Amino acid sequence: MMTMLRSGTLLTACLLFTVSALAQSFPSQAVRIVVPYAAGGSTDTLARALAKELGTSWGQPVVVENISGADSVIGTSRVAGAAPDGHTLLLTIDPTVVGNRFLFKKLPYDPDKSLVPITMLARSGIFVVVNPSVPVHNLRELVEMARRSPGKIAYSSVGRGTSAHLILETLAKREGVSFLHIPYKGVAPATTAVVAGEVSISTGSPAANGAMVKAGRVRAIAITAPQRTKLFPDVPTAAEAGYPYVVSWIWFGLFAPGGTSPQVVDRIYRDSTAILKQPEFTEKYLTAFSLDRVANSPSEFAEAIRTHVAEMGEMIKAAGVQPE
Repeated sequence: MMTMLRSGTLLTACLLFTVSALAQSFPSQAVRIVVPYAAGGSTDTLARALAKELGTSWGQPVVVENISGADSVIGTSRVAGAAPDGHTLLLTIDPTVVGNRFLFKKLPYDPDKSLVPITMLARSGIFVVVNPSVPVHNLRELVEMARRSPGKIAYSSVGRGTSAHLILETLAKREGVSFLHIPYKGVAPATTAVVAGEVSISTGSPAANGAMVKAGRVRAIAITAPQRTKLFPDVPTAAEAGYPYVVSWIWFGLFAPGGTSPQVVDRIYRDSTAILKQPEFTEKYLTAFSLDRVANSPSEFAEAIRTHVAEMGEMIKAAGVQPE
């Protein structure tokens, strides 16, 4: 019996040593960070900044590869099918693992099993913006205007299940009003429609719409976060207008393929968040875009995703979105 116990203890020690050695030896080759969107956007910018710092920290090349298409599905599928050794990672925004499960009847990846959450890098609330000629300055005034003109106040979105669609349809259902939904093929044309006065309302992150707000080309009448953003302190929260249920985030997250060892995930988490917490990095790539640093642990990130899925489910129901 004693011999068996000793053998078991020795085996356990060997396994722990092997796993620990694996984490310590990572990365053993170039690391690829897939961004499932086109180059040039905020997701791509953050990925490239992080990749540069990780490459220095790890002593291995860390390259960013943009694989866009199908609402992030194509690039995400590539990562989901990659070797679970940490050398292929995914940096994406919330629709990939939250919204897409409600929009597609069948995904080529399982949002809960095909990817391992590493850390939520950052997040921000979303602006509700109007054309400057629209005579409203907060959500309450917008709701009252919609009450006087049911179904006539148009808003732009980039399609069903996106932030503008869900935020405004949830608001409409809860307050007993109606808006006119006009989808556009892309963020740029949807925003341009508000600037040009083709529609009255839309939504967008401070990172995407902040410059237009500062230039006076659109007016931000609310932000869907619990607190005002530091760069736009005059923009009230939805809760301040009396609509605390209008809470919506855009977040940026780092993932590994499903099956990646917890030790390797923990190594990537620790090294990535150490970079995020550098004051210069935070100021240049997060604060400057009205992003709040999160840098949570893998378990905290997984729980945040579960909470977001539950919240999104309620908004999807309010908007009457059916998967296709």
